[in-house]
Amino acid sequence: MEDYNKIIESLEIRYIKAKNINILKPVTIDNNYEVENYLILVTGGEIKFGKEKERASAGDVIFVPGGRPISMSYGTGTPTILSKDDFLTNKDQFLKSYGEHSMGDEHYSYVAFDAKAFDSVNFFSSLDIPCFKIEENYKLAGLIKQINDEVKDSMPGRDRIVKVLTENMTIELIRYILNNSLFVEKLATNSTYFKDPRLIDIFTFIKENLSDDLSNKVLANVANVSEDYVGQYFKMLTGINPQDYIEYQRMEAAVNLLRTSKKSIRDIGKEVGYKDTAYFCRRFKMMFGIPAGKMRRRESLMNV
Repeated sequence: MEDYNKIIESLEIRYIKAKNINILKPVTIDNNYEVENYLILVTGGEIKFGKEKERASAGDVIFVPGGRPISMSYGTGTPTILSKDDFLTNKDQFLKSYGEHSMGDEHYSYVAFDAKAFDSVNFFSSLDIPCFKIEENYKLAGLIKQINDEVKDSMPGRDRIVKVLTENMTIELIRYILNNSLFVEKLATNSTYFKDPRLIDIFTFIKENLSDDLSNKVLANVANVSEDYVGQYFKMLTGINPQDYIEYQRMEAAVNLLRTSKKSIRDIGKEVGYKDTAYFCRRFKMMFGIPAGKMRRRESLMNV
């Protein structure tokens, strides 16, 4: 249990956004990919997820981890099946945010958030945790509702309360995973981050040097191990090879810059380590299912 306390204490938890959404027409988004984690509370109707189209109905909470593609279906009936790119272009036809009162019988609320160990490692992504359903968890459901209510308010201290509620929500999610013995082996593996300072040094170095050479040779020098061994060492402790991890970190940083800056796509690509803009755009589209330019416009589309 001490390892789990260390994990929780190390987490940098950040609220990103929260919305109440009406489902206007049923839709399926294939290979939906998000950088951030989502907790979705179904408040009416149903949502299906994954290859097996597991069904969640009113009162259920769905955890959607960032960093991995998943099929999501909103609403009952025969859905329109769209790619992520097409969905973002036509989103207003299917989903619409609401304030105080929902329209119709199908709707849901969500909170998007980050949880990073040592402000570097995406905690849930590093565990390779799949999307899963949580039934009859009134604490989580209540926290999702509270966050959405608070976000709509303009009272002093709103941001502070949202931050505290998001941290509480994330810890309740981790407690649920632990109490139900979910992904125990992966959690045990993750605890190795807190026992090997060399791995933490690699994480920190990657985060601070995304625009530079991050070859295995460079990482080997950071960890003081051989170049031949560093890839095996990294994968043994994390489950992924270092270059795949680096690409994810670079793309995550690119998404943040696209959302928060007016820098050109060329400059953003260079800032996160891609000298070839065309290659950066190809890899971005392959990972997220939409062009980098459309990601820049995505925030306005998300605010349906």
